[in-house]
Amino acid sequence: MEIWINPACSKCRSALTLLDAEGADYTVRRYLEDVPSEDEIRAVLDRLGLEPWDITRTQEAAAKELGLKEWARDESARDRWITALAEHPELIQRPIITADDGTALVARTDEAVQDALSRGKS
Repeated sequence: MEIWINPACSKCRSALTLLDAEGADYTVRRYLEDVPSEDEIRAVLDRLGLEPWDITRTQEAAAKELGLKEWARDESARDRWITALAEHPELIQRPIITADDGTALVARTDEAVQDALSRGKS
């Protein structure tokens, strides 16, 4: 599994602590430094079963500068949202775990991290 983190984020650090406590095998991606491409964001959205606006941090300064709250939230605007996330990765909700079973989830709670761990077990 892979976990997209911002090391300054307390929820990311908490998720890592829990993964370590469970002895999980995972890869860390510091997505602010190793920015996901638009295609990678699309793939994660598919795995999450979510739309780009569902994983966008709309309270960030960049979101306010872009006026994201006013953007359409429909298929016609999907690519625009994905481009914004790729160009401003700080807008991506965190942490995101891509589970071993091909799914992904936003792991902002201990329960969500446990869910990701269970998805990799038979």
